[in-house]
Amino acid sequence: MKTPLTTSDTETDPRWAAVVARDPQADDQFVYAVKTTGVYCRPSSLARLPKPQNVVFFDTAQDAEAAGFRPSKRASRDQTEVLAQHAAKVAAACRQIETSEALPALNDLAHAAGLSPFHFHRVFKAATGLTPKGYAAAHRSRRVRERLTDGGSVTDALYEAGFNSNSRFYEAADQLLGMKPGDYRAAGQNNDIRFAVGQCSLGAILVAQSARGVCAILLGDDPHQLVCDLQDRFRRANLIGADREFEQLIAQVVGFIEAPAIGLELPLDVRGTAFQERVWKALREIPVGSTASYADIAQRIGAPKSMRAVAQACGANHLAVAIPCHRVVSSDGNLSGYRWGVERKRELLARESAVSD
Repeated sequence: MKTPLTTSDTETDPRWAAVVARDPQADDQFVYAVKTTGVYCRPSSLARLPKPQNVVFFDTAQDAEAAGFRPSKRASRDQTEVLAQHAAKVAAACRQIETSEALPALNDLAHAAGLSPFHFHRVFKAATGLTPKGYAAAHRSRRVRERLTDGGSVTDALYEAGFNSNSRFYEAADQLLGMKPGDYRAAGQNNDIRFAVGQCSLGAILVAQSARGVCAILLGDDPHQLVCDLQDRFRRANLIGADREFEQLIAQVVGFIEAPAIGLELPLDVRGTAFQERVWKALREIPVGSTASYADIAQRIGAPKSMRAVAQACGANHLAVAIPCHRVVSSDGNLSGYRWGVERKRELLARESAVSD
């Protein structure tokens, strides 16, 4: 929405004060355009300040462009520099979180980054997809899992992950691991995993569910191989074949595969590293009928140089269609790889494209 102002109005408007101060915290609130040059800038732009009487405020960049203004070249450079600075600040904060025995206070993280707590929280979440607290929880979860998987004791795992007491660790264990820590260390021993194998138009499908939610959706040509894959993932869990009630769940997944328009709302038991979970969260935000490149996902999670790691996270996904790694393509639009076969990926995308048309 355009807001034309007189000179006196402009100079007394708080938005003008933000422009004069080049306040980066106002960048998400409005843009200002200059009538004499035909360009618009964000408040933090380092461009030469215009005369107040030539300024027009807009709520968004889209509004400014609709009114015939274009982004200034300096504004584009400024924004690129700001994003790079934010990425560096977030990376430093991540290192601080990962190397601290306890989660640093938000104020301390923000102070180290040179930002206000509110602005830092927003920048951190935009870059990682997680709040600082959420990132710390994901990192702690990864450290616990790695230590237990390597055969370490529960006591060693809890202290190395930053818990200073057994009680706090066991209170959080279900959220971190989806089971008791001793059971996780024993590869799921004493935990029930219900599963069923069926058929859909894409071949064989296996759906498995723990007490926390769906923990595996596997596709393939050989049903027996799918069961072997599940056994490898949960080596000592109690694998229970499907009953009639559970078969309704697999029917729901098959229904989504056949008709993506119905959606797929299921509780998921997602188990991955902090990085993988950031990638998987970004994948679930890709709308049905749309695609994103590995570079796009890397940019969204604040790790623009990590395209290969993004691809590896897609390959590590055990929840086909629920975490839609089939919607990730190469930068040139090619389908590239897919854990369950490129032809299945092509068919899934074709069905979703038909839904969105």
